[in-house]
Amino acid sequence: MKTITDVALVGGGSNPQPGEISLAHNGVLFLDELPEFKRTALEVMRQPLEERRVTISRAKFTVDYPSSFMLVASMNPCPCGYFNHPEKECVCPPGVVQKYLSKISGPLLDRIDLHVEVTPVNFNELASDRLAEKSELIRDRVIKAREIQAERFGSRPDLHANAQMSPQMVRDICKITTAGQNLLKKAMEKLGLSARAYDRILKVARTIADLAGSEEIQLEHLAEAINFRSLDREGWAG
Repeated sequence: MKTITDVALVGGGSNPQPGEISLAHNGVLFLDELPEFKRTALEVMRQPLEERRVTISRAKFTVDYPSSFMLVASMNPCPCGYFNHPEKECVCPPGVVQKYLSKISGPLLDRIDLHVEVTPVNFNELASDRLAEKSELIRDRVIKAREIQAERFGSRPDLHANAQMSPQMVRDICKITTAGQNLLKKAMEKLGLSARAYDRILKVARTIADLAGSEEIQLEHLAEAINFRSLDREGWAG
């Protein structure tokens, strides 16, 4: 999969055929070891991620393929895999970590809502008897949040989730307090976030509020959404 061509991923060819992202329409497209993919193959996903469709133009016709998919990608923090490891030391030479992470362009990262850093779990935590939240309870929260969004977009049959809101809808629906505006302003300035990242933070904050059953976006919802932009942090790789 890491050697996939642009055409195989997005679609096209002399006799246009849908690519993997259209085959994943209304589903999930999982890309493992994201930096190992060709950069050109990753960059052609930017338009489909934004517009949820792929447009292929030929001399005599134009074809639109639907591509409303959920992109899930994973990657190591560095080539050796131990950068930021709590116990093992990274053995990558100076500059290699940043070079590795820079294979994923800023514009592509902008289009990924959640950046989650997964740290290793130590033995004590693995062996702990502490009870985790049951999947059934999490499922119930998700169902209720989806019901809230279905009601919110009831007059728009083309919209099903907060992620599909237009920039204007974000302004109308994702209202935040003055304290929230100040928090987001500081985050924008510190992280150097783009206007696209700003909209996505508000969409994620609205979803977090829905999961919590809150009609308003609270400060803690906004802070959690900002925390999901970890790869936007300047100097994250040292």
